[in-house]
Amino acid sequence: MARAWLCLIVAAAGLAQTPIRYTVRIPDPENHYIEVEARVPTEGRPAVELKMAIWTQYVIREFAKNVEDVSAWTPAGAAARVEKIRKNRWRVAANGAKEVVVRYRVYAHRLHVQDNFVDDEFALLNGAPTFLTLADHRRPHEVRVEIPKPWTRAISAMDSCGENCFRARDYDDLVDSPIVLGTPAVYEFRVDGTPHALVNVSELGRFDGARAARDLEKIAAAQQRIWGSFPYDRYFFLNLLTGGGGGMEHARSTVMMADRGASGNAGRYRRWLTLSSHELFHAWNVKKLRPRAIVPGEFEQEPYTRELGIAEGFSTYYGALAVHRAGLMDAGEYLGELSRTVNELESAPGRLAQTLAESSFDTWIKFYGPDENTRNTSISYYTKGAVVGWLLDAKIRESSGGAKCLDHAMRLALARFPAERGYTLEDFRAVASEVAGADLSGFFRDAFETTRPLPCEAALKWLGLRWEEQPGDAAWTGMRVENGVVREVTRGSPAGRAGISTGDRLPGGETGDVEIERRGRKLQRRIEPAPGPPIRRLRVDENATEAQKRNREAWLAGR
Repeated sequence: MARAWLCLIVAAAGLAQTPIRYTVRIPDPENHYIEVEARVPTEGRPAVELKMAIWTQYVIREFAKNVEDVSAWTPAGAAARVEKIRKNRWRVAANGAKEVVVRYRVYAHRLHVQDNFVDDEFALLNGAPTFLTLADHRRPHEVRVEIPKPWTRAISAMDSCGENCFRARDYDDLVDSPIVLGTPAVYEFRVDGTPHALVNVSELGRFDGARAARDLEKIAAAQQRIWGSFPYDRYFFLNLLTGGGGGMEHARSTVMMADRGASGNAGRYRRWLTLSSHELFHAWNVKKLRPRAIVPGEFEQEPYTRELGIAEGFSTYYGALAVHRAGLMDAGEYLGELSRTVNELESAPGRLAQTLAESSFDTWIKFYGPDENTRNTSISYYTKGAVVGWLLDAKIRESSGGAKCLDHAMRLALARFPAERGYTLEDFRAVASEVAGADLSGFFRDAFETTRPLPCEAALKWLGLRWEEQPGDAAWTGMRVENGVVREVTRGSPAGRAGISTGDRLPGGETGDVEIERRGRKLQRRIEPAPGPPIRRLRVDENATEAQKRNREAWLAGR
């Protein structure tokens, strides 16, 4: 990869505050430890307070639990007292010095897109679980990485301050700019002059990186057409081919996990493209167009927001749609993806217990901390938000006579509510209504603040689609059993009506008269299976009018 844009040098002129300067070392990767040395300016204070992030989207993660051996010195070599004052804060005495040198170690062996991981093959360093910062975090941060042999490079979307040195504008930029170390395969491409790169870790000759980069180029171009311009000066797809899945959005990059065999299987590769598209869409929707409650740089207190149905759900809707618009998923495949999303929503009993706004607000205690009853009591803002995004798109198109769509609303919201301001649910409703030329208050109330069924029929009519319904499981019990143990029981299901509980053991059959074991007792129950929820699939209506056909074609093509 040309270092001309991987290592952009940005002058420090105009940055009034002295940066915190870190040196990161990994002396023995197989021991999974990161060593950090931070030169922290004191600016005349007798002591400074250092803090570590508590959360990143949208989970309390308690990163400080992996920090060890915090110590400090003055530049002259005198020891400086370090006192831990909260679970994630340390007070360091300055002893009259203009800066203090703080050293600590971080255990790093959790292979997750939001955590740190170090082994003999590569390292993933995320900002939140790695760097202590001043309580006043709105200052530049510089990171110099010492790369252990035989690794060859460190890659990050941060600006460069020299070889293997990165500069963040502030702490939020630091947390938002993960670093990958190792010997990755790198594939560059440009879209309308803007540089992008696919960075494959652990490719091992099995993942077709060249093809994937060509396809990502098409997806980025499709998303640029939605928004009008790119919100970044460069972008990195940091793709860890280590198994697993998931992704984490950043302003100029994303970290994703996938199986290196994914590019050889049509379905798995399409899912990888959709994940990549979803995360890229966040560069606009979340990183630039953000809910007002999410304040950049503040990672000690979790924010409560009702808008994750827009932030995550709409990104899910557009993630698959942009893959189709890029020519990488045909119309039938896309309708199949949308159908699965609708079925996932309509088969979840929690849709009757929790609204979309509540799902967003309670993400800290529900979505990322599921238990055996979660499916009965909550709904995913990714899933319901995606369906709402589709229906809102159709609603705007219908209300405006086909002149406007959700793309226009997203662009107007981005212009009207820049990142430094943010938006509320009411703000977005007003923008959507303005674009549609109609009051959408009722639609937003029903979709976000009630558990009423979503109005799919109007969208089907406008787009010339119909449902093809197939029967569900003929012998549905509504329980999930693993190794003879009941792990989940759907509310109102045959198993639920029979009095089956999670934790029960079923040594025999799962239907009819069954004997269960519960805490050392043997009980008799009768489970009478019933037809499961029907499965619906979106199909093109063969009787659609010419107008409906034009509406559908415009929607799929992004017109």
